[in-house]
Amino acid sequence: MEDLSIREILEQVGRGQIRIPAFQRGFVWDSDRVAYLMDSIYKKYPFGALLFWRTKNVLKYDRKLGPFVLPDPKEDYPVDYVLDGQQRITSIFGVFQTEIERPDDPNWLPIFYDLEAEQTVQDSQFVALKPEAVDPARHFPMSTLFSTAEYRAATKNFDDSTIERIDQMQAIFKEVKIPLQLSRTEDKATVAIIFERVNRQGVELDTLQLLSAWTWSEDFQLNEEFSDLADELQPFGFQEIGVDTNLLLRCCSAILKHDASPQALMELNGATVRENFDQVTNGVKYAVDADFS
Repeated sequence: MEDLSIREILEQVGRGQIRIPAFQRGFVWDSDRVAYLMDSIYKKYPFGALLFWRTKNVLKYDRKLGPFVLPDPKEDYPVDYVLDGQQRITSIFGVFQTEIERPDDPNWLPIFYDLEAEQTVQDSQFVALKPEAVDPARHFPMSTLFSTAEYRAATKNFDDSTIERIDQMQAIFKEVKIPLQLSRTEDKATVAIIFERVNRQGVELDTLQLLSAWTWSEDFQLNEEFSDLADELQPFGFQEIGVDTNLLLRCCSAILKHDASPQALMELNGATVRENFDQVTNGVKYAVDADFS
């Protein structure tokens, strides 16, 4: 197993090497949970390994990293797609990065080291705060830790003992190593299986996300196929069917397996869905009795 420092994460995300594949769910952590991750790192509590898929074949589609639009990857360099650890990677990058412009998102609050927090194993030493709630004498901005100039400016008004304490905190984040597992394969079916199995053990994904991983290929995006179907149904007054993903998934299963149960959905073969998706769209169109000729 390999490992990454926070500095390496910042550099690799910043140059577009670490990316979020389109079949991943979006960033769902709130700012308080991000603060708790910082506390776990600080206290050296286990917080899980990362799992990347390394490939030289850049996908046609990927997601933003939370609110951040990433630069295109460099040619002839491998790309690391995050299969497990998106929430942690996004949190770490969002807290410490200073290179990419931060979108004005009220749900994305900066994290501070609380110098007056209780020093206990349970209580968090880190807080997410709106600008008006920040006390500069108490709250030290975590965004400065990997910028020498900003760190120097942020510490200049503290006394020596407080600076020493902040320096010790900074050293922990600079020295931490985050475990990393790498999957090196060009077999997309294998990647989808790994993603599906790993994420079943973590935060529960909905059926569409799992089936999207199963059916995903460079020229087939299940979400986009459903969106296109919704657009086709709109002129006939049936757009709500096209955006009801649970209904459409059941239609997929009923048409392709003659069984619309959740279990049948999970047993659908990705290649079968891709190769026969026209049957699904035609079946839905026929069901609403619209004239598509």
